[in-house]
Amino acid sequence: MESFSGTTLEKIYVFCGANYGKDESYVKAAHRLGEVLGKRGINLIYGEGSLGLMGYVSIAAAVHGRRVLGIVPSAFTEKNLIGKKCGK
Repeated sequence: MESFSGTTLEKIYVFCGANYGKDESYVKAAHRLGEVLGKRGINLIYGEGSLGLMGYVSIAAAVHGRRVLGIVPSAFTEKNLIGKKCGK
């Protein structure tokens, strides 16, 4: 795991768009972030669902073996605005 000043980074909280952004570079960066988290052994807590940039980060992290925990307001789940769950 990554270490900063003697502290080990075990998890990171990521909240980003549930859409794909206006530029493909956002999608690539979100996917790359998930890959890096997986390779460095950092678990993900994020804004839930499989849609948009949050989906790219979470799926890539999960595919690379990391624990993924989604947090979402109940109003979003009632209206099915999050897509499928990735992780817990």
